[in-house]
Amino acid sequence: MTISVFIDGAAGTTGIEIAERLKSRDDLSLITLDDSRRKDASARREAINDADFTILCLPDDAAREAVSMVGNNSSRIIDASTAFRTDPDWTYGFPEFREGQFEAIRQARFVSNPGCYPTGFLGLVAPLIAKRLIPADWPLTVNAVSGYSGGGKAMIAAFEEPGNADTTDTAFRTYALGLSHKHVPEMHAHSGATYAPLFAPSVVRTYRGMVVDVPLVLEAMPGKPSADALEAALTEHYARSKIVSFHPRSETQEMGLLRVEDVGQSDRLKLHLFANEEGTQVRLVAMLDNLGKGASGAAVQSLNIMAGLDETAGLRL
Repeated sequence: MTISVFIDGAAGTTGIEIAERLKSRDDLSLITLDDSRRKDASARREAINDADFTILCLPDDAAREAVSMVGNNSSRIIDASTAFRTDPDWTYGFPEFREGQFEAIRQARFVSNPGCYPTGFLGLVAPLIAKRLIPADWPLTVNAVSGYSGGGKAMIAAFEEPGNADTTDTAFRTYALGLSHKHVPEMHAHSGATYAPLFAPSVVRTYRGMVVDVPLVLEAMPGKPSADALEAALTEHYARSKIVSFHPRSETQEMGLLRVEDVGQSDRLKLHLFANEEGTQVRLVAMLDNLGKGASGAAVQSLNIMAGLDETAGLRL
């Protein structure tokens, strides 16, 4: 018996990528609405209540409206918007970042898909805060750069459509200069940190891919944790993961650069630690596809876990 899935918002970037990962699978069946019905409230309500699983790829308000359409006790929801990422009644859909999260997702009825930037940040710092190698009250900064697809249709148009300034002039664009990016509450809520991180995101002229960088001055921290201790903790934490990999300095010490394009078209999350010779300063660096593990790949992974299937089924690994 196949499992039925409805993607509400299937015409958007995230929805299209999810459908691509599901279309050739024989363990799932997609419920689809034609163009004349995909925005019809009654048709959407029927599909949401008929499907075993619904994945919402909608703006926040529309996602909340869709959840209100659930009229039974069995339909299970994965939401890709920011609407429920800090809601205590929803399970956070990042199975690797802390102990017990995989099982929590497996049993959950409502799962919020993590944001792309928070996936990199939390993957790096949450295990280290949990192990008290990074003090919970340490002020954290996050520097990150993403391909322009992370901004959705409006930003894609800004970089690609003839006549737009970004199409011809912009190579690098930093933003959220008011320090109020929508991902900060999510980073704060799930990291275990006392204070919200100072977040500095930017966009570059490439379609997809993301690098998230958390610099740390270890010698200034209480207890002066070593680079070796951080590396050992992250190695142990992700040792059994099929999707998240931590690459120790023994593998990466000769790397002279990282490129945002190196992780395009992948549902993996690659984590690195770079240190100075003394081991007193480090840069924790996450690399992921903002449309993969940062969006569509994560939703499919949660779907697989919730449905009791191989968590990697359909993923681009």
